[in-house]
Amino acid sequence: MATDQQFADYVLDQIREAGAISFRRMFGEYAVYCDSKVVALLCDNQFFLKPTVAGREALGQPVEAPPYPGAKLYFLVDEGLEDSEAISRLVRLTADALPMPKPRRPKKSKK
Repeated sequence: MATDQQFADYVLDQIREAGAISFRRMFGEYAVYCDSKVVALLCDNQFFLKPTVAGREALGQPVEAPPYPGAKLYFLVDEGLEDSEAISRLVRLTADALPMPKPRRPKKSKK
């Protein structure tokens, strides 16, 4: 089951205080960005936060699960998603702990 637009909009509304939030649809699911960093995935109407030391400390004992078959484990955040202040703070902690994405190489021109 793919993530529906209504769930994606709900999550984005909940985490709006974390920073510059955006998302990109990918294969029926969503990558969630905070300040140009991928911080989470929305898969099957569930919120999967990238694992970081800061996130683990904030969550205590997070539930870990793969967002899709064959993926690395992420923090599955079900409870707490309705608390926009807490989830925004958690997304901000995660974004701060992640490195900036590497710049893309310019495309080679065809001759």
